[in-house]
Amino acid sequence: MENINIKFGRRVKELRLIQNISQEELAFRCQLSKNYVSDVERGTRNVTLKVVEKFAQGLKVPVHILFRWHDDIDE
Repeated sequence: MENINIKFGRRVKELRLIQNISQEELAFRCQLSKNYVSDVERGTRNVTLKVVEKFAQGLKVPVHILFRWHDDIDE
């Protein structure tokens, strides 16, 4: 089973790319640094619930969408 930080980061990146925005733009929307966004997308950050909420607001999606990944069916 894959680490949840990696799954979450992959999902953030997927949603960011669907919206065709850069890491810099997402960082601005979330009031985070570009390096922090990059770290999250690579799964090297353990984010807090407050940061999860910032990502949801920055990506303009409900929080639960950030936790829907493709392997849900397999588990």
